[in-house]
Amino acid sequence: MMKNILLSFTLFLGFAALSAQEISFEQEVIDYGQIEQGSNGVRSFVVKNTGDKPLLIKSISSSCGCTIPEKPEKPILPGQTGEIKVSYNTEHPGKFSKSITVYSNDEKSARKILRIRGEVLSK
Repeated sequence: MMKNILLSFTLFLGFAALSAQEISFEQEVIDYGQIEQGSNGVRSFVVKNTGDKPLLIKSISSSCGCTIPEKPEKPILPGQTGEIKVSYNTEHPGKFSKSITVYSNDEKSARKILRIRGEVLSK
C-alpha cells in the first residue's frame, strides 16, 4: 500500500515537472560582423516554446539606449516560435557588445540573457 502511494506521488511529481512552458533560442548571440555606419541594424532572435503550456515574454530590457528590443505581443503556443526583434543604432562607429535580458513565464529559466556584437565601420 505504502509502495503504491509512493509510486503515485513520484509519478505525479514527474508529470508536474514536465508540464510547463520552456523557452529556447535558435541562437543566443547575434554577430553582426563588420557593418557600415548608418546601415540596417535590425536583427531577430527566434524563440521557441519547447514546453506544453503557452510561453509569455513578459518584458525585455537592453544594456543601453542604443539597442531597442521588441517582444512578441501574443503568447507563444507549445511547439511554436516567435521573434524578438533587436534594433541597434549603427550611427556610431566602433566595436559593440550589448546584452538583452528576456523575462518570461518559463518556470526554470524566467530570465535569459541574449547578446549582440559587431563592429560599425566609419563611412
